[in-house]
Amino acid sequence: MKNEKAKALRYFLKDDIRQETDFRNTKQSLGIEAPPIERPSSPEAQKISLPFPKEWTTIGAVDVKTAIARRESRRKFKSQPLSLEELAYLLWSTQGVREQRHGTALRTVPSAGNRHALETYLVVFNVDGLKQGIYRYLPSVHQLVLESAPDQLKEKMTEAALHQNLAGAGAVTFIWTTIPYRMEWRYAEASYKVIALDAGHVCQNLYLACESINAGTCAIAAYNQQAADLLLKVDGDEEFVIYMAPVGKI
Repeated sequence: MKNEKAKALRYFLKDDIRQETDFRNTKQSLGIEAPPIERPSSPEAQKISLPFPKEWTTIGAVDVKTAIARRESRRKFKSQPLSLEELAYLLWSTQGVREQRHGTALRTVPSAGNRHALETYLVVFNVDGLKQGIYRYLPSVHQLVLESAPDQLKEKMTEAALHQNLAGAGAVTFIWTTIPYRMEWRYAEASYKVIALDAGHVCQNLYLACESINAGTCAIAAYNQQAADLLLKVDGDEEFVIYMAPVGKI
C-alpha cells in the first residue's frame, strides 16, 4: 500500500477527475465570459515588434525526421548571440498564432480545449537588438513587451533554477508560467493535468525548432518556485512558473 501522499500524487496523473467533475457548472457552461487569450499589457509598456514568418530570411530548413533524430538536451552553449529573427522563429514555433477566431487563437502547438493557459517570458542575455532584461511574448500581435531589467540578471536566473548554471549560460532562457483560470473556465477541476501536458507540447516544439538554427535547449523542471515567481513578478497564485528552458548556439 502506498502512503497517502504518493497516492494523491499518482491520482494527478490519472483522469478519474473527468468523471468526478460536474461540467454543467463550469464558468463556460454558466455563460461567464472567457478570460483573454493572453495577459493584457499596459498601453505605456515598451513593445518590440518581431519579424513575421513571411519576413524571415535566415531560418534554415530541417526535415522533421532529422530534427527528431538529432534532438537532445544541450547544457553548453557558445557565446554568440541569437538574432531577433531567430528568437521570433522560436517564439512562433512554441506559441505562435496562426489564426484568431471568435475570441480564441489557433496556435502552432496543441492545447486542451484550445485554452492555452501558458504565458511565455524571456530572460534575455544575448540577443541582437535587445537589451538584457525580462520580456513577455504577446502572441496575438507577435511582439515582446519589456517587463523589467533587474541587476545581476544571470545570478538571479541561476538562483531561480536551483543554481543550475545552464539556466544563465545561453543567449535567452524561456520561462513559461500558467494562468490556471484560463483552463479552469472550461474544465474546472479537470484542468491541472492538461496544463502540465500543454507545457510539454510547447517545450518539445522548442527542442525541434532549435535544430534548424544551430541552437540547443534543455528543459528544466527543477526550480525554486518562490525565486522564479519573484524574478518574473508574478503573484504565485493566479499566475506562476511551471517550466523553463535556456537556449543558446551550439
